[in-house]
Amino acid sequence: MMLMKPQILLVFLFFFGISAAYAQGQLSSSELINKAWDAHGKKDIEATFRYTEDCIKLYKDEADRLQASLKSLPKNKDEIQQVQALNDVATAYFIQAESLMRQNKFEESKKIFQLIIDKYPYAQAWDQFGWYWLIAEASKKSIKKMETGSIELEEEKSKAAIPQTQINLYDPGKEDFVDYAKYGEFKNIGTKDYQYVVRDQPGLSQAVGEGIYPNTSSLKNDPAYKKALKEKRFGFNQPDEEWSFVHSPDLEAAFFKWATAPQPQGVKLFYEGLLLEKSGLIKHALKCYYAIAVHFPASYGITYFKTPWYVGQAAISKINFILRRHPELGYKLLDADIRIVNGFDNDVSNDIVITNPGRFVKIDSAPAGKTKLKNPGGESLKIKQRRGQGRVRLVQYESGDWQLLVNDSPYTIHGITYSPTKVGQSPHEGTLGNWMEEDFNTNGRIDGPYDAFVDKDQNNLQDKDEPAVGDFKLMQEMGVNTIRLYHQPKEINKELLRDLYNSYGIRVIMGDYLGVYALGSGASWNPGTDYTDEGQRKSMLESVTKMVMEFKDEPYVLFWLLGNENIYGVACNAKAQPEAFFKFVNEAAILIKALDPGHPVAICSGDVLFLDKFAKNASEVDIFGANAYRGDYGFGFLWRQVKTEADRPAFITEFGCSAYSEGKTQEEGEYLQAEYHRGCWEDIESNMAFGEGSGNALGGIVFEWLDEWWKGYEPSIHDKKGLWIGPFPDGTMHEEWLGICGQGNGALSPFLRHLRRAYFMYQEKWR
Repeated sequence: MMLMKPQILLVFLFFFGISAAYAQGQLSSSELINKAWDAHGKKDIEATFRYTEDCIKLYKDEADRLQASLKSLPKNKDEIQQVQALNDVATAYFIQAESLMRQNKFEESKKIFQLIIDKYPYAQAWDQFGWYWLIAEASKKSIKKMETGSIELEEEKSKAAIPQTQINLYDPGKEDFVDYAKYGEFKNIGTKDYQYVVRDQPGLSQAVGEGIYPNTSSLKNDPAYKKALKEKRFGFNQPDEEWSFVHSPDLEAAFFKWATAPQPQGVKLFYEGLLLEKSGLIKHALKCYYAIAVHFPASYGITYFKTPWYVGQAAISKINFILRRHPELGYKLLDADIRIVNGFDNDVSNDIVITNPGRFVKIDSAPAGKTKLKNPGGESLKIKQRRGQGRVRLVQYESGDWQLLVNDSPYTIHGITYSPTKVGQSPHEGTLGNWMEEDFNTNGRIDGPYDAFVDKDQNNLQDKDEPAVGDFKLMQEMGVNTIRLYHQPKEINKELLRDLYNSYGIRVIMGDYLGVYALGSGASWNPGTDYTDEGQRKSMLESVTKMVMEFKDEPYVLFWLLGNENIYGVACNAKAQPEAFFKFVNEAAILIKALDPGHPVAICSGDVLFLDKFAKNASEVDIFGANAYRGDYGFGFLWRQVKTEADRPAFITEFGCSAYSEGKTQEEGEYLQAEYHRGCWEDIESNMAFGEGSGNALGGIVFEWLDEWWKGYEPSIHDKKGLWIGPFPDGTMHEEWLGICGQGNGALSPFLRHLRRAYFMYQEKWR
């Protein structure tokens, strides 16, 4: 994952050596701002203020006129670009204030931030990931940062004041696992015309209990509901107010709020189920999720990234997760499937939903967390197809299951992203070093791999009983057998990787970005890599060739990896032209196999977006990989979709969860992180060959080994702000807290390691 500080655009480009061409004569406001960001990133204060002052001098009058003409915030891209001078002048002031803040000129900085807040409330700046941010809001946060040392301090205090409450059901229903056949009729199961027709609504309402469709009447009779309503714990009936209740500690009020929210029934039921889970009411949560599959299988929501979220599929995945975690319930959901034809793009208007809600059946219980394996043998072990002919290859058995073989033995990817970053370094500012070379204590050894130590008592000191052990050893002891690297833009230390393999048994998945972030294509960041441009394609294939020829004989290489979620369209047009992109991926795969038939080729895509186009156009890619952040229940339908659509093995190229959770203690946050990882890994396990799932999972890459402090805001401060909304313990992704290890207070970076609970969870699972 490479989400960055929204304010930065061209600084990142400078880091990767990308230049932009500017017109002769007077520069436009946007060109001046690009130059200003570039200078700010280089910490060239003189140039920073020269470019920002030029922008203000030339375009301030127009900016003031545009601000005065606006009566509301411009909403779409066209409207925003029509007031470009306003946006750029406000950004110029913002860059000046940021520069002054970094020089510890706090009072001067505050005055400029306040000027932005007062004069330019409708100014917006563009983030390279495709959305706009309010400059005035960012200015308010910067002022808070200077005044309190933490943007989140006031919000944390206000949330801490909300009392913790649990849900106590007035009407839990008469059946734990509802027999829907008693109360209605299933029609056209397994087709696009599926429906469940209720014949006995009173009986069904009594069976399911309060809050679960179609039972709404008993909720209004609940004394706790009446009390919460009287105490005004439901808020103020503002539009979409229920979303602010999803992660409220007042679970009771949140449940009532969602049960009465003006949202689609499927979405309502999902969040009711989530709240019931949090309150420990597992059976009622299962009824919520199953009601979605029965009544509203076509439900969908829209994610933070404006992509469809298919609620019915998520509900079935949640049910399977809960039943796997709670074998004492003694049930399994059989045959449940919701297939979305045309569901791999962002257009829901052409979706065709084919539904089988499945049925609950009683089973013998097994120990919690243990995946019940199929019994491989006989015909099931006959090989159906092979991909690859070297010591690393793939086989598919007659059962349809896939395995990765290394030297003829099954290999499960116990992977982690390893890029230890010293506190204070940032690609935003062009200061990110190369961890493969850094030796800050000048002892002749590379810092992270060999000199990292475990701060056992978390006192931010290296005590006598805390010797240097090194990350490589710590990863070995955790059970890591694979790390993921890219051969550009930093130089690779081959000797270091040889030692990683020879001394610690850890292999490397070696990748090429294939044009994302404009890397390898020779394109500028904007408009980015064009996969139909012959010159850029030639440059990228040259980059791939360089990678393969340089590393193909290295013993530590596991396989090749192409791209990094390119189809999200960051500085490339893969999102706009996915077929052209996947055809080019296939061309790159053919080239790799001609140069090196000894290692498979994988892709790193973004979840399953455009999976159908991958299947159609990239037949030479051996393994489908995806960065996926779906929640603590794992990856849902991803495995079966890859198997059905593309008939390929799959692995998760990136998944994880922050160790910080708003309103929780550090210990609680680390527990939630570990449980998120536990659920994800158990889902991977259950979908491996001869498991109970799809049989095509090869493993996964945890994101990440160590917290990186540059991702949210100032690189010397461990920011807690959430960068985007998603299925995480507190509902947001805190990018700077993703490490399985922390760096303490940062004073002894890059050496200090705090091993979090997730480290020991994986140690138990992987060893």
